[in-house]
Amino acid sequence: MIKGDGMRLAKAVKSISFVKSHAAELLLSLEKDGQPIVITRNGEAKAVLQSIHEYEEAQQTMALLKILALSRKDQEQGRVRPVTESFTGIRQIIESRRRS
Repeated sequence: MIKGDGMRLAKAVKSISFVKSHAAELLLSLEKDGQPIVITRNGEAKAVLQSIHEYEEAQQTMALLKILALSRKDQEQGRVRPVTESFTGIRQIIESRRRS
């Protein structure tokens, strides 16, 4: 994203009144370069406007990070088993259901 690039960040900070009066052009800018826009009120950052593509990517990234964190916790608490053992158990369940 915006790592250490003060000039790009400065361009991406807009007041709420600017956003209200230039919404259409800001949306075009988001579609074009994907750079999020920090919206300020009374000089204080209050929100971020970003493209739907960037938002969806961020949501997917957060979901994956949560899954990784849960996996790490399961591993630390010993709630894991080898994949071969898991698949053997699944195969046994499938076979028993076929016989029924």
